[in-house]
Amino acid sequence: MTHRIEGDVPEGMNPDARATWPSQELVQSWLGNELDFELRLGEHTPIPDDPEAAAQARKFRDVLGLFCSGVTVVTSVSEGKPVGMTCQSFSSVSLEPPLIMFSPAKTSRAWPLIRRAGYFCVNILAADQSELSNGMATKGEEKFDGVAWTTATTGAPVIEGVLGYIDCQVQQVVEAGDHYIVVGLVKELSFGDRSGGSKVDPLLFFQGKYTQPQ
Repeated sequence: MTHRIEGDVPEGMNPDARATWPSQELVQSWLGNELDFELRLGEHTPIPDDPEAAAQARKFRDVLGLFCSGVTVVTSVSEGKPVGMTCQSFSSVSLEPPLIMFSPAKTSRAWPLIRRAGYFCVNILAADQSELSNGMATKGEEKFDGVAWTTATTGAPVIEGVLGYIDCQVQQVVEAGDHYIVVGLVKELSFGDRSGGSKVDPLLFFQGKYTQPQ
């Protein structure tokens, strides 16, 4: 039997994959908490045992990882307490009526609470909010500790320092493979509370890691 040295790239994976893995410090900061997000599509979906199917699954993830996107935190309130989840799969849908969508994994613990509430707020993160993104990615109950926020029209949290926010009611939920497609009817939206008029870059995600506009 061949033993793999910890940190080696598994057989069949892109040899450059290690460059996209989280830092050891980040991994250590997450120990003791399960993750409640997937910045790479299908992060929590097991790779099939069949070699051909496994190769196709890895190719699917690698190719979809070429699409650079912003990062958001979707928030709501459950039993009087704020809940949130980091989400990359966010998009506008319609201008009339104003609709947006995001896609939580079926394994998400935050999503059932958001669905029960019936409303949510999409917080668009700035480049200096990667720690907030990481914190909201855990399944712990203390993810809002030290996070300043106010309430939007629905009552969902608007996080301090975000570039902008979109406050919504849940309009439609569609089952789609190992995810749900959630369509929200926009009730309120606005720019964030950044002051001073200086340019602020968004937090971006590309090929499995955070990146910056060039």
